[in-house]
Amino acid sequence: MATRHDTAAPPEKEGGAAPGRPAADAVPPAVAKKRARLSRRWQRDMRWSPYAFVSPFFLLFLAFGLFPLIYTAWASLHTVELTAPTDMEWAGLRNYTRIFDDEFYWNAARNTLTIGIISTVPQLLMALGLAHILNYKLRASTFYRVMMLAPYATSIAAASLVFVLLFGRDYGMINWALNFVGIDNIDWQNEKWASQLAVSSIVIWRWTGYNALIYLAAMQAIPQDLYESAALDGASRWQQFIHVTLPQLRPTILFTVVVSTIGASQLFGEPLLFDANKGASGGSQHQFQTLGLYMYEQGWLNQHLGRASAIAWTMFLILIVIGIVNYVISRRLRASS
Repeated sequence: MATRHDTAAPPEKEGGAAPGRPAADAVPPAVAKKRARLSRRWQRDMRWSPYAFVSPFFLLFLAFGLFPLIYTAWASLHTVELTAPTDMEWAGLRNYTRIFDDEFYWNAARNTLTIGIISTVPQLLMALGLAHILNYKLRASTFYRVMMLAPYATSIAAASLVFVLLFGRDYGMINWALNFVGIDNIDWQNEKWASQLAVSSIVIWRWTGYNALIYLAAMQAIPQDLYESAALDGASRWQQFIHVTLPQLRPTILFTVVVSTIGASQLFGEPLLFDANKGASGGSQHQFQTLGLYMYEQGWLNQHLGRASAIAWTMFLILIVIGIVNYVISRRLRASS
């Protein structure tokens, strides 16, 4: 019987070389140079493009923010008139020292303070209450939120003119309603406290809805677990509002207080348009003239740019003080929490 001899491939020699791998394609010099150039361009883009994106803001700030600020500071140290703004006579701190003896300045400062308190406190309390109501599930809640923001979107001129008609002495709707409860007509534009209440009502009407939406957003960020735990402990809705909602809203409340205070210190459009004399005197006896109105009166009506610049810088220093107070209170709140 013949035997079959199977043929097999000869074994590889020990220590022999493994089958060779295909060599990597060599990159042409032109392609390598192009890749390097694109890499450098990408690195420059990643490094400098953020600055390019924010540069329009800084350019506008330099042109309309920083330069006027520096120029106003320089003008406050000179005697300069609106008719010749380039003719400056060095006055040093005289424009600032005159403020201490300026009765109209301190009257405007007192009016700014009282109108700020009268408008800010009711405004924020009402905003907090409205936000608490809207925080519950209501039908057409989006409609109510839009309606609350509508006064903020309304121009100051339109709102002030409407309120001038409402607070008219002889034919105003407010006096007409007060007559039904036995109150005689009030001269809202010439009496001190009445005029300040009327101006404050314009501010309250415009900004209550805006602050309510800020409070509402903060309320919706509060964890629901806190309310559920309080409900399990037997807390009513009022107790939940006092012991859960308000402590969680402390930073937001502080923010709105600071922003409203800054807005009140710069109050200008409402008292200007509410004045029956259509001037910047803030009433016949300056009864509701604010610092913003007084600065405008000195600079544009009396044409004393140096004095108006000094008043503007005192207002700026007041805002710095408000910012420092906000910072101190914020740190204490964070430390206590």
